[in-house]
Amino acid sequence: MSENIDDISSYGSNEQVDISLPDMPVPEAYVEETKKIEDEFDGAFNFAFVGAGQGGGRIAETFHKFGYRRVCALNTSPQDLNTLNLDNKLCIGDGGAGKDMDLAKQKYEEHKDDAYDFILNSVGEEFDKIFVCAGAGGGSGAGTVMSIVQTARELQSRYGSDSKKVGVILALPKISEGKKPNANAYNVLRKVFEEVDSGKISPLILVDNEKMTRMYPNLPVAPFWETANKSIAGLFHLFNVTAGKDSSYSSFDPQDYKQILESGFILYGASPIGNWKDSPALNKSVREQVKGNLLSDGADLNTGSQAGVLMIAGNEVLNQVPQKNLDGAFEQFSRMLRKGSTVYRGIYSGDRPNLTVYTVIGGLGHPHKKFDELRKQGDI
Repeated sequence: MSENIDDISSYGSNEQVDISLPDMPVPEAYVEETKKIEDEFDGAFNFAFVGAGQGGGRIAETFHKFGYRRVCALNTSPQDLNTLNLDNKLCIGDGGAGKDMDLAKQKYEEHKDDAYDFILNSVGEEFDKIFVCAGAGGGSGAGTVMSIVQTARELQSRYGSDSKKVGVILALPKISEGKKPNANAYNVLRKVFEEVDSGKISPLILVDNEKMTRMYPNLPVAPFWETANKSIAGLFHLFNVTAGKDSSYSSFDPQDYKQILESGFILYGASPIGNWKDSPALNKSVREQVKGNLLSDGADLNTGSQAGVLMIAGNEVLNQVPQKNLDGAFEQFSRMLRKGSTVYRGIYSGDRPNLTVYTVIGGLGHPHKKFDELRKQGDI
């Protein structure tokens, strides 16, 4: 009979031992504890945010203020990190990058394994999507954003995120910041759009600080950056919270928001509506204000494939406004977007007496006018 090598009993009884261990102290087995991270609000999705550089760190910090807890920031400058009110911060340099994207990228690659562990520890193992936030004009943010996206993609793949696409939030510089920041923004935007086109990045959200300057022309220097960051973080947060809530009128559900977030380049906007009693006036107000109040210039709305539109008003307004007026306003978005587009709608009662239209438009084409402006200002 041949010996069955799969039968362990053929090698002796299970009472037999191969070696007697000496009496000596042995450390207890290490069991890694999985840290449970919970946001401080009820939203449709559990998003994580990684801030890169000074501008990206500020954006990530703003999301933290809204109650998101899967948040961290990294920088090549310890001074910039010191100004952030965040627990999770990692310095990968000792004196900043001086607007040098290549130097920042080199520093990240030298600390790539440390960054992977740091981000994992900061966001945990349970999340739906990671967003990398960066200022496109700086060295640390613009130089590391693509490398951090790759790290985030690895984490999403390893821990079973439904989406393999990583989100990116880019803040574009003002013209007055000079040639180098505008050149950096042009170069990093080209790289990011390559990843959008290949299906690796979605959504890409732009915050155009030059546009913000025109939207808030009298805003003092001190609150400018906070206002710009609150604009994008607040709108993003509003859609995430609303998608998880019921409506007495018409609901915008999580699947609606997910479809938009997977559509590539997207833009947010908010439009207060004054005359909602007259249908033509309401339609005109929606058309003009939506185009004017998006948070970045240069995008062609006719290229958009889908939109999420929330109409939130006080009960007094909702008890008076004719349904056909709101239907006509929703129809304006189908006309502004490309043929065959989809408009996901929601109507909710809010705690403020006015009517405001909140918009997110997705599937947009490249913002060629913005590319041209950055190239010109960057002297490329």
